[in-house]
Amino acid sequence: MKSAGIVSWCLLVGLNLVLPLGGAMADDDRVGAATLQGSKAQDEKPTIASVPGDQKGKAGNREDEARREIPVLGPGELVYTRPPPLIGAPGGLVGGSSRGTGNDGVILSVFAPDHTGLTVQEQPSLYWYLSKSTTYPVELTIIDDQAIQPLLETRISTPVQPGVQRVQLAEYGVRLSSGAQYQWFVALVLDPDRRSKDIIVSGAIKRVELPEGLRAQLTGASTADAPRLYAAAGLWYDALSALSDLLDTAPHDPLLRRQWASLLEQGDLPAIGRYETWW
Repeated sequence: MKSAGIVSWCLLVGLNLVLPLGGAMADDDRVGAATLQGSKAQDEKPTIASVPGDQKGKAGNREDEARREIPVLGPGELVYTRPPPLIGAPGGLVGGSSRGTGNDGVILSVFAPDHTGLTVQEQPSLYWYLSKSTTYPVELTIIDDQAIQPLLETRISTPVQPGVQRVQLAEYGVRLSSGAQYQWFVALVLDPDRRSKDIIVSGAIKRVELPEGLRAQLTGASTADAPRLYAAAGLWYDALSALSDLLDTAPHDPLLRRQWASLLEQGDLPAIGRYETWW
């Protein structure tokens, strides 16, 4: 399997190179989304649709996640508490649209906020979206910021059907280390022999310890309360996963749908929120 396109590109980012892109997206469409439309793809660099992450070296007081106060919320209310800037977190990369082969537009997105999202899970789930079915190879890569070799490189079976895609790291035997930061990528491989034509979307994730206050709240909470509690604690990936589990059992529940849309909006993903119904 060829994954050199993603790894090589990551090395270029470390040198702060600016990648030429095929067009500009509107501000609210730049995070985590790439559009494949009908004309020839650029050959110079893989197309990157932004790696969410806090700006490198950005000042800010780091709260102790284990002691962060959990807000008290009203019935059904979901408020995502954006975590403080993480020192040394990957900087946001240049986003934009691209042009590729085919006549129909294909939207490829990741469900990741515009900063490093947090999780308390050793083997969390990652979510991404494909607007239309594709027979192009799709690759998933996870990179530890402190390691040389990728934590995971795998090709997803095709054809991939449209809609929300869930990647459970437990199925790949992948475990995240506490306190470690990772970047994850989904690549649509248009030409295996010319990886510069890849369409790539990406996100950032960090595993933290479960706050004691949240542990106590979860103990006495119902399953329906979990998304709100995770969101209030600033645990993006856990709130998203808990909501997804509930929607799997009640896809037409209006409250769950509102919470889902609200979480995406608060994660600065309004473009994804405008896409078609997930379930």
